[in-house]
Amino acid sequence: MVQFRFLGILMAVAIRTKKPLDLHLAPWVWKQLCSMPLGGRDLEEVDLLTYRTLQGILHLENSGITEDNFHVMIPLDSFIAHSADGRLVPVVPGGQNISLTFANRTEYVDRALDYRLHEMDSQVAAVREGMSTIIPVPLLSLLTALQLEQLVCGLPEVSVEMLKKLVRYRDITESHQLIGWFWQSLEEFTNEERVLFLRFVSGRSRLPSNPADITQKFQIIKVDRVRSSQ
Repeated sequence: MVQFRFLGILMAVAIRTKKPLDLHLAPWVWKQLCSMPLGGRDLEEVDLLTYRTLQGILHLENSGITEDNFHVMIPLDSFIAHSADGRLVPVVPGGQNISLTFANRTEYVDRALDYRLHEMDSQVAAVREGMSTIIPVPLLSLLTALQLEQLVCGLPEVSVEMLKKLVRYRDITESHQLIGWFWQSLEEFTNEERVLFLRFVSGRSRLPSNPADITQKFQIIKVDRVRSSQ
């Protein structure tokens, strides 16, 4: 929990300093940080197999599964489910002692879905606690999940158009043929290669979502080299 709290501090620092972090978190984490409700589609985004399994238990129409053959066809016999780390855990207190039946399958699916969507609540709360030491966390509810992610992580894509806003020319103009070749080469780079270029010239691997937040620019300087003759 101390590490999750520290992660929250780092995320808040990234927002304050406008220096994005290269984080890859599940989409629903950003929603939880913004106090947005979660639903089945959020589980589908990160664990498609579990989501489809729960939906298969819930919707038995045209499946040939009836109350008589339910226990033969469904490989679960109690209110347990796989957690995010693969362990079989009860989805309600004492769930291992509650039989899963055709009649109570809807309740099981609801409980299993609720467990999976909220099993990381304490970790998310620790992240929010860390963020609260630097920024007013209640204001996060005014943001969408995508807006918060972009504030913390910036833009995953490093476009040439954005790079052109970060450059200063010295002893050379934008219309110079060399500059044209330079930008043409960057256009042919993959995004991963442009990230490496950005890291080389600026020391960062992500750009803020708002170009106005970028204060440090890199320079392109024309250098005339004259070879001396012996």
